[in-house]
Amino acid sequence: MSPVMKKRIVVLPGDGIGPEVTYWARTALEAIGKGFNHPFLFEQSLIGHAAIEATGSPLPEETLDNCKAADAILLGAVGHPKYDLDPSAKVRPEQGLLKLRKSLNLFANLRPIKIYDALASASSLKREILEGTDILFYRELTGGIYFGNRGTHPEGNHAYDTLSYTREEIIRIATMAFQAAQGRRGILHSVDKANVLDSSRLWRATVIEVSKQFPDVQLVHMFVDNAAMQLIRDPKQFDVVLTGNMFGDILTDEASQISGSLGMLPSASLSGRIGMYEPVHGSAPDIAGKNMANPMATMLSAAMMLRHSFEMEEESLLIEESIAGVLEEGLRTRDIANEKTPIENICTTDEIGTQILEKIESRMFQSVMI
Repeated sequence: MSPVMKKRIVVLPGDGIGPEVTYWARTALEAIGKGFNHPFLFEQSLIGHAAIEATGSPLPEETLDNCKAADAILLGAVGHPKYDLDPSAKVRPEQGLLKLRKSLNLFANLRPIKIYDALASASSLKREILEGTDILFYRELTGGIYFGNRGTHPEGNHAYDTLSYTREEIIRIATMAFQAAQGRRGILHSVDKANVLDSSRLWRATVIEVSKQFPDVQLVHMFVDNAAMQLIRDPKQFDVVLTGNMFGDILTDEASQISGSLGMLPSASLSGRIGMYEPVHGSAPDIAGKNMANPMATMLSAAMMLRHSFEMEEESLLIEESIAGVLEEGLRTRDIANEKTPIENICTTDEIGTQILEKIESRMFQSVMI
């Protein structure tokens, strides 16, 4: 077992289904902490619409201070329909998330896309296309068009958003991606739009420069529109995918259909010191409070926390293997069920969470007995 470690974890449940799914991720971490003698310390704070309602700000200073002092952050989701229907709103939940990423310098977003054998039929793609897919996206998270200069002219007929990258921003995310590829299959696809965009031409030139430090990694350049097509045509060709903020946002949502559901996709946002872990899915207000949400992406995000922030590989695998075990038994939440799923196997959020937790505790007990 790993040595005793005191780690402070800030939980940001956020909006919609966020509180429901973070509950089960936190419960899994608490079980791991107890079983492996890791005294995790949890603190809960506000973000998003919930924070706006309580304080007027999507990211209160108290929340930001708590996150800066944390060893890791577990985030549920942010977003609310009232803002989607009002594009003129000056204060929005997503502003809190963007500010948090920027304030903590969380420049590297890791999104694994992996196929569980038991879920191959949940995707709209053919099993023979999917089987063996194992992709790790490295999305640059604090630069690009989401953080560039923007504005709307007073007459309201012209608006602009600026896509900008510096060489230093590209070097740091590219270096992490190449290092990851070294420990995997040794292939890195760099996705850009260098045939059109100056920022992409800088991206490509800088990635080539960084690649010289990693001669054991095969570098493949791909335009983003081709990458979108290739993800569906032959996802197994990809190992590590490196790309900018907006392209990465779009491509990883597309790739969610490889796994069958956004409810299965975790993510990690990393800097040099702290990591924030969250499911790829949004706040899903249409099912919030109905005990229907899939908590597995958030629980898998907790597993990524154990691996990347705390270097607890055994503990991380325990969560991942427990989720795989539940899926192999045929248990499903509604988002990953199909017409062949027996009705008695379709679980609520709490039912699937309980089943996963029981597997975690059982596997820990077996490990102790051995």
